[in-house]
Formats: sequence, C-alpha cells, structure tokens
Amino acid sequence: MALGLRRGTVDAISEEHEELIRLVVDGVSTVAYPRLTGPVRVGDDVIVNVQARELELGSGGFDVLYVNLTHGLGGEANDGTHVMTLPYTPLQSATRHVEEDGTLAESLDGMRIVCCSLHSQLAPAAAGLAGRVAYVQLGGGALPISLSDTVRALKRRGLLDVAVAASPCLDGDVQAVTPASALAWCAAQGYRAVICSIGPGIVGTGSLLGHGGLAAAVAANTAAALGGDPILAVRVSEADRRERHNGVSHHVRAILNLCVADVRIAWPRGLDAPDWLEPREEVDVDGWYEACTGLPLSHMGRGLEEDPSFFVSAFAAGKLAGDWLS
Repeated sequence: MALGLRRGTVDAISEEHEELIRLVVDGVSTVAYPRLTGPVRVGDDVIVNVQARELELGSGGFDVLYVNLTHGLGGEANDGTHVMTLPYTPLQSATRHVEEDGTLAESLDGMRIVCCSLHSQLAPAAAGLAGRVAYVQLGGGALPISLSDTVRALKRRGLLDVAVAASPCLDGDVQAVTPASALAWCAAQGYRAVICSIGPGIVGTGSLLGHGGLAAAVAANTAAALGGDPILAVRVSEADRRERHNGVSHHVRAILNLCVADVRIAWPRGLDAPDWLEPREEVDVDGWYEACTGLPLSHMGRGLEEDPSFFVSAFAAGKLAGDWLS
C-alpha cells in the first residue's frame, strides 16, 4: 500500500514543544516533529500522512506532518554525523548516536531493568522506582519518543532523567543503534535503574506472537546477557473486556516463553495471581495510589479508578527494582 499523503495548509498551532508540535491542518488534528521536519507556522503549505486516521487505528486519531513545503526543505546533515535513523526510508535522517561519542560499559553490573510491554506502564513503574532513572524506548509502538506526553510529565516531576531511543525508535534525548548499546550507555552514565518500554500505542494483531509487547522479552534477554537484573512489569487488568487481556494478559505468557534467562516477575502483594505465573516476587505496594496520583495514567482510556490492577502491577515492578537498589 502506498503512503496516504495529502496536501494542506496549517490552520492553527495548539501546543508547541521543542520536540513536538500539535497543530490543525485543514481542520484535522495533526502532530509534527520539528527536530525531524523543521519549524511550523500558521499558513504553511504542508503534506501530511493520513493513513492511521483514515484506518481508524486506536492510537491514530490524528495526521502526521510528512514534509513542510514552506519551511522544511533546507535542513542539512549535522557535522560528523553518519548514522541514520529510519535508514533507507523516505524519512531517513542523520543523527548522532551514543556509540559515536564514547566508550560503552562492558557489563551492566547488576543494573536493574524494568521491562514493560506497554507505554502506559512507564509512569507507575517510574513512581515505584522514585530514583535517578533512565528510560529506553524499544520498537513495538510509536517510534518517536517526542510523541510521549508521559515522558515530558515524568521529567517535570523528577522521576525520569533521560530518554534513550533505541533504533528503530528515534527523537529521544540521545539515540542508540541497538537495545544492547542503549543499556550499555546507561550503565556507563552511572544509572543503576532503567525502564524499558515501547512507545505510545502498540502494534497488535490479536495473536500470541504478533504484538509489540514482545519488546519486553528483548529487553529482559539483552539485560541478562549483559549482566543486568531484568524485572518484568506484568500486564494485568480486571476491567478489560477482551478475554485474552482480562486478568493477566496472554502477552505476559508469550514474553515469559521467549525469555531465555531468568527474569524477576514483580507482583503486588495481596492481588490474586494465576498459578502459572511463577516464580513471582510479591512486593509491598503500600502508598502506591498516592505515589501515582497526578501522573498521566491512562490505559485504553481507563485511569486509576477504573483499572487499578493495571497500574499497581507496574508500580510493583518499579518498587522491586528500587528496593533492590536501596
């Protein structure tokens, strides 16, 4: 299928950050990534990608600016940069990568890595850790870190220090070629805890293996191979009407089946667990609600009150990582 591109005019700009602009093009909500496509002004002549919105995808209720014909055609490659993000695609861009800027750690030396299968687990996991934390985004959902309002909110709250984009993800504070080098860079920077997840949204097909949540297995296996200590944030819900995601999601079983090394399974003390979820470590989650209050918490449109099990489970993973560090 060819790219679904349309030409239009910028009507308004509703929100503007260094890394993300929300705007309106011919009456339609649109997002732009100015570090990739340049600045945007009202009245600009632009081309937008409309496919996700026209397909009515769950996380695609907006268009994405593809190129700004008025202000976005004069970009130049950064001096000394030779590694591409999204290589050999129409949006390839030369970006400085961490591998080019210094020595990476040879071992993670016990660094705790919280492995999440959904971006909506990031905020409660960070609340559970409540320390100096790096975030590594893996492929499986939205690729640009700059799309994440959660990352911006966690930085403002002091719960997140740096966001690393591991290819094919992009547009983070720093860029890494692989999940392994992303984690090794975090270790070299002195981080003792990292949260890995996919970006907002998830690639899903309803099948056991065809979903972005398997990025948690990639994170766990990579972490263990490099001498880290992976901890799985279990996806659990008491409000999801889909049988495969009600209770502990079938995604969790798929992730654990693909983990070739030991991974800690964090579980909130007092919450009923299926017998097959072993060996799990029960975590004291007292105070979790207060710690999460005020954070951008939403899973399939549900918040703390509608689906508390989902958020407390991710909090437990962060808490387990933090307890081991203390």
